[in-house]
Amino acid sequence: MRRFLTRVINRVLLCAPFTPAMGIEAAIHTHGRRRLVVGLGNPGMEGTRHNVGMAVLGTLAARLGVADRWRSDKHVSGEVIVSEVQQTHVVLLRPRLLMNVNGVSVAKAASKYGIEPEDIFLVHDEMDKPLGKISVKHGGSARGHNGVRSCVDCLQTDVMPRLRVGIGRPMEKTQVDRHVLGRFSSEEKKVLDSVLVQCVDLLLSQLSLQDSQQDSLSPSSPAGGRQAAQKRKEMERSASPTGNSAAAQSTKGLNSKT
Repeated sequence: MRRFLTRVINRVLLCAPFTPAMGIEAAIHTHGRRRLVVGLGNPGMEGTRHNVGMAVLGTLAARLGVADRWRSDKHVSGEVIVSEVQQTHVVLLRPRLLMNVNGVSVAKAASKYGIEPEDIFLVHDEMDKPLGKISVKHGGSARGHNGVRSCVDCLQTDVMPRLRVGIGRPMEKTQVDRHVLGRFSSEEKKVLDSVLVQCVDLLLSQLSLQDSQQDSLSPSSPAGGRQAAQKRKEMERSASPTGNSAAAQSTKGLNSKT
């Protein structure tokens, strides 16, 4: 029932009128490849495990030198930055809706900027991986992550690639909600700093791939992501506090969670 209600809310929120892109935003429709990078999370809960995707996006914006360009866009229910990475137009998005309906913001941004689902990179927390581990997943099921599920529902496809950032499972009898909505400890933050850097290295590597390589992604269809997931192995890599250089190098050959 809860999942059904969430889908209804997704549909209602998506019914808001659409406003075409103007000015510099419209320019990205005119030429070149376009990509959308989304940090999934809850507004106003910076520093929590569930918002690690937004933390990654903040680090990416700083690396690109555009950290001061975040601006609120009511038409996409989020904050955006329009930038460029090696002649590829990139839109960074931080949804300003609750995690369970993040997909509404993502779908609105994709429509506004003319970006296909296979060119939308979702960055989110992953309980099934310990802190210090990250992986890229090309399409497929949401694996229980409500933010990803909302994106799949709103975009009506599961082909979106994802950067899954490990936060680990709660210890002993700690409730899952308390765990994901809790803040990182001082010791965890030391590891997190390194993880954020490696996530950005990996994202930039993915965004810099040749169009021909990206075109090998499956078509935008409701079943496309599941089929693609069967054909491709999920690529995993460890992120350790001292392995920044090695981790960055390991991404060069890539082809391509409550």
